[in-house]
Amino acid sequence: MSLLKKLATVGGATLGSRVFGFAREMLMASMLGTGPVADAFNVAFRFPNTFRRLFAEGAFNSAFVPLFAKEIEAGGMEGAKRFSEEVFGVLFTVLMVLTIAMELSMPFLVRTVIAPGFVDDPEKFDNTVAMATIMFPYLACMSLAAMMGGMLNSLHKYFAAAIAPVFLNIILIGVLGYAWYGGHDTVTVGYGLSWGVMAAGLVQLAIVWIAVRQAGMAIGFRRPRFTPNVRRLLILALPAAITGGITQINLLINTAIASAQDSAVTSLVLADRIYQLPLGVFGIAVATVLLPELSRALRAGHRVEADNLQNRSVEFVMFLTLPAAAALLVMSEPIIRLVYEHGRFSPESTPVVAGILAIYGLGLPAFVLIKAFIPGFFAREDTRTPMIFAAISVVTNVSLALYLFPRMGAEGISTAEIVAGWVNAILLFATLVWRGHWGRDIPLLTRIPRLMVAAAVMAIGLHYAIEWLAYPLSTAAPLLMRVGTLGGLILTAMVVYFTLAFASGGASLRMLRDNLKRRPRPDADETATKEMEP
Repeated sequence: MSLLKKLATVGGATLGSRVFGFAREMLMASMLGTGPVADAFNVAFRFPNTFRRLFAEGAFNSAFVPLFAKEIEAGGMEGAKRFSEEVFGVLFTVLMVLTIAMELSMPFLVRTVIAPGFVDDPEKFDNTVAMATIMFPYLACMSLAAMMGGMLNSLHKYFAAAIAPVFLNIILIGVLGYAWYGGHDTVTVGYGLSWGVMAAGLVQLAIVWIAVRQAGMAIGFRRPRFTPNVRRLLILALPAAITGGITQINLLINTAIASAQDSAVTSLVLADRIYQLPLGVFGIAVATVLLPELSRALRAGHRVEADNLQNRSVEFVMFLTLPAAAALLVMSEPIIRLVYEHGRFSPESTPVVAGILAIYGLGLPAFVLIKAFIPGFFAREDTRTPMIFAAISVVTNVSLALYLFPRMGAEGISTAEIVAGWVNAILLFATLVWRGHWGRDIPLLTRIPRLMVAAAVMAIGLHYAIEWLAYPLSTAAPLLMRVGTLGGLILTAMVVYFTLAFASGGASLRMLRDNLKRRPRPDADETATKEMEP
């Protein structure tokens, strides 16, 4: 299967999850608005979600996958199964202890770490504590699911792990639909959503557990023991967790800062949901597929193939990410107005959320590039260097957020996030080049500037088109007219961008068809010239 097809498999499943998540946020915005219950639920959900990204996606998709793939080559499926059971026993035990400790200390954590700004509002504080207590076991389910998802990815079974997150959104949409039909108040809706998150964790765990069994890798429970393999995993996992979850670390810190202002947390979450649509589809897809592919190429000694995988992945995601970033920058207000301005979401909230989304657009390429650069370190079992850069990024984010939030509000926090993201991306890329782990690639160097010009021209055209179509995009126009106008703008922008990209040489059919194909190469040196052809 070509790299493009693998990216399409993971990206398609992730797109489905993001679309359902989009629908979920639309319903939540309509039923909860940006009020105190919305703030309480979003803060409570972000806490276990942050730990999930840190320990699950960060640690196991970065540290577990290369070690599991190595065990398959060294000891076959039986050796890999034994390694998985050793890890499962330790992971399950640690998660149980962590969950119990967090549940018991939740009031203290909310008061001092998660949302200190809620202390002055007893009702909001109590709701946040209760909802976080209900949802925190979601972490255990998703961490175990992430481990099994890493196994499936290493076995070239990408779909089940990618599609499982869809069920979180399906369940929450069901909860919101039931609450709307029953006319429930906002507090009841918030608690219903919390129980829905807990149920979704169990469903997602069941999906990947069944998929692992069908792949011939049934996992039994072993008494937790710190074997040499487990110790090696832990050594790699700690910095990998910090590195892979850098965005989540920043979000958690930013949530604590934003809790000092009413509606700031929810405004950030609503903008983030739209921004996560392209980031999830492109960034997560390339990170999920590239790590195991790159690990195999490096272990086989195919250095040129590894360079080609990295360059073609960056080329492909930038081809799709740059127009998305430009569109978010100039179309944020019409998007927010159409998607969220219903029910309890007031017109006054639209420019606030739109401003945050526009700023996120500027950071979208950086966060996608981080996803593409980090596998270059993890595939070589170097998790320490990205961790150092992640720490620098966190310091940058916190310093800027504390300085800008009193002056700019929630937009100051989003500005701090994207600056920190670009700092991280630049440090990662510069280090790969300095170490000789990023092959010089003329097609990539010539195509990216052309894609940037095509995206800029598209953005300028969109800006003037939005001014000209002010009435059809306003709330005064009928809903169908607004949907049709915005959809027509997006389609026109896509035609303009892709026409310019292909006409200028920024993209080519060969790039999409041939360069993303992964071919085993017994002798990388003999194919070096061929790999670097445009």
